[in-house]
Order: sequence, then C-alpha cells, then structure tokens
Amino acid sequence: MDAATATLPVTISEAAARQIGQILARESAGTLLRVAVNGGGCQGFSYEYTFVPAAEPDDLLIERGAARVVVDPVSLEYLQGSELDWVDALIGASFQIRNPNAKSSCGCGTSFAL
Repeated sequence: MDAATATLPVTISEAAARQIGQILARESAGTLLRVAVNGGGCQGFSYEYTFVPAAEPDDLLIERGAARVVVDPVSLEYLQGSELDWVDALIGASFQIRNPNAKSSCGCGTSFAL
C-alpha cells in the first residue's frame, strides 16, 4: 500500500487492482465495480459485488491503476479501514475483504458479523 491509498477509508490491494482492471477492460467504457454490504448471510451481513455503469453522487470512488471501485455511504460505515483483496488459492480464486470491524466471518469470506 502506498501513501496515497493509506489515507482512504477502504483500500484495494495490488492483486485486486490487477484483477479488477482485467475485468473492467472487458466491460463497457466507464463501468465500475460496486462493493456493498447487505443484511443477511450466515453471519448477519454479506458482501456484494456488482458492475455498474456509473457512480451515484454520494458514492466514494476508489481508484488504483485501472481498478475503479465505488462504495455507498451506508456500506462505507461497515467497511471503514478494510482492504479489498484478490485471493487465488487451491480451492478457488475470489475477491475477499479484510475487514477490521468484523468480529467473525464465514469460511467462504462472503459474510461477517459485527
């Protein structure tokens, strides 16, 4: 993480930035990855990843290289201090959020509890 990304409320790892950039290169120009927190999941909250054509006026836009990620203000409260990472492991590859606010999370990393 460099000094510029260290001050953001949510950061993107180098691996995630590379993966997001590759995905966005295949999408329509201007497409963004939206990261959101929703109620539900086996731990109480779940992470959601969707592609959107544009940011909403109150979204936080996070950029690293070719990666462009938006987070809405409500989700941002739950993601404060988190890092979006790309993990390529023997059991599969996926985006994972390293969330310091989570008290517990499920084995697959898609839901968490506060």
